[in-house]
Amino acid sequence: MNILFTLVLNATVETLIMVFASTFFSLIMGLPLGILLCVTGPVEQGGIVPKPLLNNILGRIVNVLRSFPFIILMILLFPLSRLIVGTSIGTGATIVPLSIAAAPFVARIIESAVKEVDPGVIQAARAMGSTTSQIILKVLIPEAMPALASGVTLTIINLIGYSAMAGAIGGGGLGDLAIRYGYQRFRADIMFVSVIVILILVEVVQVIGNKISSRMMARR
Repeated sequence: MNILFTLVLNATVETLIMVFASTFFSLIMGLPLGILLCVTGPVEQGGIVPKPLLNNILGRIVNVLRSFPFIILMILLFPLSRLIVGTSIGTGATIVPLSIAAAPFVARIIESAVKEVDPGVIQAARAMGSTTSQIILKVLIPEAMPALASGVTLTIINLIGYSAMAGAIGGGGLGDLAIRYGYQRFRADIMFVSVIVILILVEVVQVIGNKISSRMMARR
């Protein structure tokens, strides 16, 4: 029992490291991309500086990356992971493909959240002489924060699922524990505990995310 507890605890810590590190890096990449997708879109869809060609190119790139199966993407990114962290397997290496896989998803979430901002608020800010950067930083992002919090919650939940899939090819974490110690060694108890912990993580993240989003909505 002590060995099982230690294995599950270490795998859970690895999963949390992978998920939250990749969430951070995917937000760094996805946030500016999502805002760019919104502000360069058509005016009737919330665009502030319409640039159809740029918007179309960015949109297609995001769609292609979003449609890539994660396992295949992770294999393709082995050389990049090895270049950045010195290895292509393990917790640190998995953060690289997780971040890249989540970035286009984050971009679409950011774009959708920003598009929900009342156009009247944007028009009022523009009428007061606000620049594009001021509208983005002081109007769009603050007004979209509740939706952004919900989007980040959804991203974290998806990354928990991705991290479990990464265990199939040496990604570490709970997925690796379930496959290597559970499935391959015919230990149903380890597989069961791993799945239960993943479900608990998802539920905890969802509850916390809902509360944060509700509080932000109440303060508006």
